[in-house]
Amino acid sequence: MQYGHFDDKNKEYLITKPNTPAPWANYLGSPEYGAIISGNAGGYSFVKSGANGRHIRYHFNSKDEPGRYIYVKDLENGDYWSGSWQPVGKDLEQYKSVCHHGTGYTNIVSDYDNIHTESLYYVPLNKTYEVWRMKIRNDGTAARKLALFGFAEFTNDNNYEQDTVNLQYTLFISRTYFKHDKILQVINENIAGEQTWRFFGAAGAEVAGYDGDRDTFLGDYHSYGNPLSVENGQCSNSLNYNTNACGALQLNVELLPGEEKEVAFLLGQYDEEGASGILSHYQDLSVVDRELEELKTFWHSKLNRFQVQTPSSNLNHMINTWNAYQCFITFIWSRAASFQYSGLRNGLGYRDTVQDIQGIIHLDHEMALERLRLMISAQVSNGGGLPLVKFDHNPGHEGTPDDPEYVRETGHPHYRADDALWLFPTVIKYLNESGNWDFTDEVIPYSDQGEATVYEHLRQALQFSLDRMGAHGMPVGLHADWNDCLRLGAKGESLFVAFQLYMGFKIFMGIAENKNKPEDTAWAQGLLEELDGNIQKYAWENDQFVRGFTEDNYTIGSWENDEGRIWLNPQSWSVLSGAARPEQAKLAMDKVYDNLRTDYGTMLFYPPFRKYGLPVALMALFNASTKENGGIFSQPQGWLILAETMIGNGERAFEYFLNCSPATMNDNTEVRKLEPYVHGQFVESKDSPYQGRAHVHWLTGTASTVMVSLAEGIMGVQPQKDGLRLDPCVPSDWTGFSMVREFRGKKLNIQVENKHGVQKGVSRIVINGEEVKGNLIPVSRMAAENDVLVVMG
Repeated sequence: MQYGHFDDKNKEYLITKPNTPAPWANYLGSPEYGAIISGNAGGYSFVKSGANGRHIRYHFNSKDEPGRYIYVKDLENGDYWSGSWQPVGKDLEQYKSVCHHGTGYTNIVSDYDNIHTESLYYVPLNKTYEVWRMKIRNDGTAARKLALFGFAEFTNDNNYEQDTVNLQYTLFISRTYFKHDKILQVINENIAGEQTWRFFGAAGAEVAGYDGDRDTFLGDYHSYGNPLSVENGQCSNSLNYNTNACGALQLNVELLPGEEKEVAFLLGQYDEEGASGILSHYQDLSVVDRELEELKTFWHSKLNRFQVQTPSSNLNHMINTWNAYQCFITFIWSRAASFQYSGLRNGLGYRDTVQDIQGIIHLDHEMALERLRLMISAQVSNGGGLPLVKFDHNPGHEGTPDDPEYVRETGHPHYRADDALWLFPTVIKYLNESGNWDFTDEVIPYSDQGEATVYEHLRQALQFSLDRMGAHGMPVGLHADWNDCLRLGAKGESLFVAFQLYMGFKIFMGIAENKNKPEDTAWAQGLLEELDGNIQKYAWENDQFVRGFTEDNYTIGSWENDEGRIWLNPQSWSVLSGAARPEQAKLAMDKVYDNLRTDYGTMLFYPPFRKYGLPVALMALFNASTKENGGIFSQPQGWLILAETMIGNGERAFEYFLNCSPATMNDNTEVRKLEPYVHGQFVESKDSPYQGRAHVHWLTGTASTVMVSLAEGIMGVQPQKDGLRLDPCVPSDWTGFSMVREFRGKKLNIQVENKHGVQKGVSRIVINGEEVKGNLIPVSRMAAENDVLVVMG
C-alpha cells in the first residue's frame, strides 16, 4: 500500500495517508538545536544531545506521542480537532491531511469541517529555538469562532532518563510561570548559576488563556487526544508546582468566509529576557516565509551540487534529495537521536563519525573538513581512536581507554580495531575532492599528548594495527572491528581489519609518493606484500574469504561451519581494498549473490548463530535473521554495490541498489514499516516471519555507504588529485543519462550516452567540444561551466 510519494521538484516527501505503519519522521535544526518530528507532529526537541539536552517529552516505543500539537476548537458547535491528524484522530473520511517533509522543515496541511490549516514546523537557520506557524483559513460560507491551543509537554530534567524514572526528584525541581505571551519553566530555581529555563510563547494573537500544568490541561483520565482544556474551550490558567510541566497557550480567532489568519508558537531553552527578544522578532509573521526560504536555499544549494537524471526514478529520488539529506542528518547528529534510540553518550562515536563524513564530502567538503580535523585530533598518540569523542573534546588533554577516569566518564574501556583506519578512505576522498593536498602537512594535536602532521597521524594509524598482529599475521579484532557483536579480542584476528589495513597501506603509499618520500613508500610496500601473502595463505577458502580467527584458532566464516558459513563484508572488502585477485573477486561476489542476496537486501552472513555464541559471537543474543545475527544489516549494502561496480557488474550493482533502496518499498510500506525515503539500520531476513520489515530509522551509516556507491560507483564520478574521472557502471539497458556536478568551483553538465548497451567502459569524453584522452578530465581543462559528453563503449 502507498502512503505517500516523492516530490522531486520541491525536494519533499508527501505523506498523503497519515495512518502510516510507523511514525515517519523528519529532522529539523542543527548540532546546536535539534528537533525530530513525525508526520503527525509527534517528536521531541533538544539542545546538542537528545539524551542530555532534552526539553520536551516523547514516549519511546509507544503511540508517537506527545509532540508539537496545535488543537483547533469550534467555540460555537463544540467540535475540536488537531492541525495534524493525531493526537485527536478524526475519521479520515472527513479529515484530510498531507504532510510535506522537506529539507529542514515539515508542513502539515489539513482540511476538516471547511477549515483549512497549514502547520509549519522548522528551526531557523543558525538559531537555537523552533517555530510552529499555523495558517488557518475559513473555506465555508459562514463566519467561524475558533480557539487554537498550542501544546508542548516539558521535561523536568535535561537528562531524559532522570526525567522518566527518577520522579522522586525531578517532579520537585521545576515550576512554571506565565508572562504576557509565554509560559516559562525553570528548573533548579533556587540554585544560583544552575537554573535551566525553557519557554513556550505565542505570536500573531493575544493569549486568551494558558496552562503550565500538564495534568490540568489534559484533565484526569483524559489523553492527548481529548485534553480537558480543549474540550471546555478554555484553558484553566494553571501553573505547575510539584507535578508535570507543560506549555499550553490559547489564542482565539474569528474568521469570515474566505478569510485566513496566521499565528505562531515558539519553543526553546531561554529565560524570560531571551524569550522576549525572540518573540519580538515575530511581531510581523512575514519573517516566517523569509526564514523558510532561507532554509530551502541553504539545503538545496548543497544538494544541487550533484544532481542526476537517470532512467530510474527510484535512484533519482535517493541521490538528488533523500539519500543526500540523510547523509547530512547522520553527519550532524552522529547517529544518536531518533524515535528508536536516544543515546546517552555525551559525544561523537569515532568510527561512525569518520565514516559519515564520506557521505557529504562531494556536497560540502568544507563542512567535512571541520569535522575531519576534530576526529584526527581525537586520535590517541598510540595511533588508535578514542571510542567516544566528547562534545567538549580538548585535544592534547584527553584520557584514553587505558585511563580509569576516561572509562568512568564515557563507559568505554576498550579500543576498537577499526576506528583510526577509517581515516584513510575519508582523508583521501577529502584530498581528491578539494585538491587541498597541503592538508597532509597540517599539524593537529593527538587527543592525549603531542601533535603531528596529518600525514604522520595516518602513519601512526597504520602502526596501531602493526603493533597488534595475531598468529596469522593479520590485525587482531580487539573489542570490535566494525561489527560491535564480534569480539575477537587481543589475539583473535579480523579479516575485515586486514582489508582495511591493506587499503590503508595503498592510500598511504599514494600520499607518500605525492610527498616524494620514497623511503615511506618502500616501508608501506614491504608491509603490504607481507600482509597480502598472509591473506592469501590463511584467509582464502576455495571460493570465498573467511571472516577471521578466534583466540583458540576457530575460523569464523568457513564453509565447513554449521553457522555463519559465508559473510558479506570479507567478500566486498576484498574487492574494495584491492586485495582480491580478479578470479577471486568474481568467485567471492558470485558466492554472495547465490547465498546471501534477498529481495530486501543482502544478509550480513548466513546461517545465523543459534549455538555458537558468547563470548565471541554476541549477535547470537538476537533472534535469527535480526540485526547482526544474519539480518540484512543495511550499511554493508553500499560496500557491496560499490564492489560490484569495481569489477564491472552494472546489472548486479543496480539490482543490489533496488533490493536495499527504501524507495523500492514505497508501494509496499505495510511490509517495510519504516519511512520509504530513508535507510534504516537493518531489515529482517529470510528466517524471520516478518521478512522485509525494517528497523531503527534515519541514523545509520547506510546513508554514507550507499551515497558513495551511487555517486562514485554507479554514476562513476570519481574525484582524483588532478581532475575528475568518469567511469559509470550501469545496467546495459540504460541508453543514456545526465548529471550536474560541481567540482572545485567548476560546474559540469554531463551527458552520458550508452548506445552500445555496455555495463562499464568509456570510449570517448568530450569537454566543451574538445576530446580528452582516457576518462580523466583534468582540472586544467575545466572552465567555470562545462558541457561534457561521455560515450560508453
